[in-house]
Amino acid sequence: MTTQTITLKEICKEHKLCPRLSRMLLREAAKDEKKNPNLTKHHKPRTAWIWSKGSKALDEAMNILKTAK
Repeated sequence: MTTQTITLKEICKEHKLCPRLSRMLLREAAKDEKKNPNLTKHHKPRTAWIWSKGSKALDEAMNILKTAK
């Protein structure tokens, strides 16, 4: 059975990223609605970073996390 969602923890493990740095980058990016409208709409404060596979918000998050390497 395949899951239809992906968490930040899974992304960090797969791409060997620091979870703390990744969360910080995503929080900063979520503040800028003009650059990251889908990420801003999708994430609510104090909730886990989780996305549906193939969503536009996930694409924006992955673009942001590319800078973490």
